[in-house]
Amino acid sequence: MSFFNKVLASIGIGSATVDTRLEKSTYTAGETLRGTIEIAGGSTEQFIDAIYLTLYTTYIKEVNDNKYTDSAAIHKVKVNEPFTIGANERKSIPFTFQLPFDTPATLGKTRVWIQTGLDIKNAVDPTDKDYIEVNPSPLASQVLQAVERIGFRLRKVDCEYASMKLRSPYVFVQEFEFTPTNSTYRSRLDELEVIFLSQTVNSAQLLLQVDRRARGLGGLFAEALDMDESFVRLSITAEDIPYLNQKLQQAINKYI
Repeated sequence: MSFFNKVLASIGIGSATVDTRLEKSTYTAGETLRGTIEIAGGSTEQFIDAIYLTLYTTYIKEVNDNKYTDSAAIHKVKVNEPFTIGANERKSIPFTFQLPFDTPATLGKTRVWIQTGLDIKNAVDPTDKDYIEVNPSPLASQVLQAVERIGFRLRKVDCEYASMKLRSPYVFVQEFEFTPTNSTYRSRLDELEVIFLSQTVNSAQLLLQVDRRARGLGGLFAEALDMDESFVRLSITAEDIPYLNQKLQQAINKYI
């Protein structure tokens, strides 16, 4: 019977199961995430090589003019050393790990989740998926609020595939698309995109895409050829917070 149970467990029948319980469901990028992993043994003893927690997000990828949603791993953590779980035994393993400051905000259609996996040789690996809500990091929030203060409104947020030239640490970047609201920018710009290329607790590397409004025949040709767009790389630190309005305006105004 024991051999038969092992055979069944190897194909996922009567195998160990896993359930991850998080301390809460809403976090800020950069915050420490805490929880417990509940493991229930199956119908036979099993050796578990490792438990992994992987942070995933969704992003939009375009292939041959068709867009589809893909997923990407942001961060992976090994929780424990190998151990054996007995038949019908229960184990509770606490964990903590820090969400990267680059974790995308769950705005628009972007989704973020923790996937727990048990690595069991010669068996189907049990998994568990837990979705979380993520707010922008404190520094990113300051930047986004400053963009609105100087005369823009957030219209759309997407995670999109990142080309190699962006030098993003991931295969995607999160784009915050703004439309102008004050008279100065509304007459000169169609939109402003803000991309966070990388972040730490005290700094952020931004890419601003300044999309100028077409003026006259030359402007229409420039818009058709995407020559009306300028890209501005900008470094922001915590020390810049009191002067964010001025720093963003200076960067944008050079290209309007």
